[in-house]
Amino acid sequence: MKKFIISTMMIALILVLAACGGDDSTSGVNDTSGGESPTSNTVELVASNWEFEKDSYSVPAGEVTINLVNGEGFHGITIEGTDVKIDGDGSATTSLEPGEYKVICSVPCGEGHAEMTTQLIVE
Repeated sequence: MKKFIISTMMIALILVLAACGGDDSTSGVNDTSGGESPTSNTVELVASNWEFEKDSYSVPAGEVTINLVNGEGFHGITIEGTDVKIDGDGSATTSLEPGEYKVICSVPCGEGHAEMTTQLIVE
């Protein structure tokens, strides 16, 4: 009886560990910057304490989905010149014309909050 219980627990542990080890690297989200050409109308902005992951993010013009991920701390964003406002992890979809949009952290997050900005380049 003990062998059966131990075997069952080992199998359950292996299944739990296998489920937790999944790789989500193919999410289809395109948050390019620099010389890359954007191919998706979705951008993922990653916010951590007092900075965004990148200095700028690029997407094609048109219907755009913006995803905000809080890598560290709690942040929100407002994109100037649009009606986009996200508090905490979340997303918003809007129609954007080509241009450069300033993205600011809208949730006071500490001493570097005032300088926490990035650019959204819509091509």
